[in-house]
Amino acid sequence: MPRAHDICSRIQNAFRARLAHVGVPHTTQNLAILNVLLQSGFISCITRGTMAGPSPTAWQTATEAKRRIWAELKYRDDRPVLTNMKVISKPSNRIYMDVDEIKRICTGRRAAWVVAPLQMGEIAVVKTRSKLNQYLEAREAVRLGLGGEVLCRAR
Repeated sequence: MPRAHDICSRIQNAFRARLAHVGVPHTTQNLAILNVLLQSGFISCITRGTMAGPSPTAWQTATEAKRRIWAELKYRDDRPVLTNMKVISKPSNRIYMDVDEIKRICTGRRAAWVVAPLQMGEIAVVKTRSKLNQYLEAREAVRLGLGGEVLCRAR
């Protein structure tokens, strides 16, 4: 199973190095996290490719180990849009929250004692407990009434 800390560190390091694109291993979880970041406006676009670069045609013939998802990073006034990406749920300490707890962190209150509230412009990625195992932004999970594992946060 892929770990969220890998994608968090890759994206954060790419922004700090002022790269235009970042490639992450092609997994369902990485694709879902990048999709949430895309919908929230932290990255510009997502493209499939190989280790060499973004190329949807080369992706089809590449082996599973060489497949990558390439994200185009977004900058505003020569400053990165995403300044910090942090893991919340770790393999040694998984953080599961019901809808009420997720609602608390979205409204600026501390949930339990583990997760600090979300700040202005900050998002959290939640892997829901539904049959579909959806990956949603925390506010969307509250709107749909779904709880789950809080994977990471970005601002």
